[in-house]
Amino acid sequence: MSERKIIVGITHGDINGIGYEVIFKTLSDARVFDSFVPVIYGSSKVAAYHRKALNIPNFSLNSINSVEDAHNKRVNIINCLDDNIRVELGKSTSIGGDAAFKALELAVRDLKDGKIDVLVTAPINKQNIQSDSFNFPGHTEYLHQVAGEGEALMLMVSEQMKVGVVAGHVPIKDVPSKVTEESILSKLRTLNRSLQQDFSIRRPRIAVLGLNPHAGDGGVIGSEEQEVIIPAINKAKEEGIMALGPYPADGLFGSEQFKNFDAILAMYHDQGLAPFKTVTFSKGVNFTAGLPFIRTSPDHGTAFEIAGQDKAKPDSFREAIYLAVDICANRSMNAELAKNPLQTYDVNDLEHKD
Repeated sequence: MSERKIIVGITHGDINGIGYEVIFKTLSDARVFDSFVPVIYGSSKVAAYHRKALNIPNFSLNSINSVEDAHNKRVNIINCLDDNIRVELGKSTSIGGDAAFKALELAVRDLKDGKIDVLVTAPINKQNIQSDSFNFPGHTEYLHQVAGEGEALMLMVSEQMKVGVVAGHVPIKDVPSKVTEESILSKLRTLNRSLQQDFSIRRPRIAVLGLNPHAGDGGVIGSEEQEVIIPAINKAKEEGIMALGPYPADGLFGSEQFKNFDAILAMYHDQGLAPFKTVTFSKGVNFTAGLPFIRTSPDHGTAFEIAGQDKAKPDSFREAIYLAVDICANRSMNAELAKNPLQTYDVNDLEHKD
């Protein structure tokens, strides 16, 4: 395996939010250079504006034209914007959305080309980033299309739990139509594979939530569990996936039963993310599982209301970087092990060799 440092690409997100603040606070610790090489996709001018607003005079950036020029012991930045860019802290603007997309587009191109090893995205505003080039509900869906392969799964990760979602960024009225036997089975396959490949869990235990209150109460409060979810679980078991359920969401989280599982598959966004963020908001990470490349992000948004006020906590962003680095190392290790599996022996043969 190579000893080369992992190169972490970081997009600046919405220039009017807290993206630069959490980036600065995370990368101000010189110890980060022991683990990875940071490359920010953003703007030196915007960075300087935020440094001044936050009164951070000693944070220096190494401006480069391409990843190949990155310095191992510096915070590198690739300029994706022209100098006419306008920052309006705390405001949602079309300029902010366009700036976020330009950085994302260039970073993803370098990620696909193998110039950076992982991608960590600062928060975007899902409304102002919409354009002819970006017509998606969020990063996850955009990255899925760009990858052109795999099954994208939004997986929220913390020390306490890992939560995946069947129906992600969709209106609640559309959730039942998205919760199909095939979609559940597909997400279970992706989740199981990610737990093995990205987290090195050999035999993952996955809790599957019901769609209805009390997981349908045997069909009294909805039939999706009986007609859709249970058949999907049974098919997953036939494929060797240890999927259990369906469980009522309130009971699983309220009784802390979730601690008995390696991951949880929720049926829709808030069913999984509300309890996840309640338990672990400051250190949770959003990981896009199932794709050929690695992308993580903090579990919070742009926080326009506190932008430029030195109030943003960097914990979640810091965790997002280190999770991406860990997953990159795990994928390399597991790929190496798959190429050179340990030789197995029959115990009886060993006993008779004497």
